[in-house]
Amino acid sequence: MAVKILIRRKFKPGTLKAAHAMLVQARKNAMSQKGYIQSETLTNREDPNLVLVLSMWKSKKAWDDYKKTAARKENERKHSAMLEGKTEYEVFDMGI
Repeated sequence: MAVKILIRRKFKPGTLKAAHAMLVQARKNAMSQKGYIQSETLTNREDPNLVLVLSMWKSKKAWDDYKKTAARKENERKHSAMLEGKTEYEVFDMGI
């Protein structure tokens, strides 16, 4: 069953340009993974430092496999200093 992953990040003020580069790299990494379908990035209108990524995968296993990749972990580690707090993840099944 397809899943959507909601990824919530709060970036420190002044880091949005670097955040954009991080998110582009994350999308490139995901696009090369088996099971990736699509993703979109949303910026909070009231607080542009709050960014949501909605990522769609063919299965929860496909997402889990991607989340464990070295490329993804390195991209997250490299950019962790620009975050206010931890990245939050929620997994949603498609449909009811």
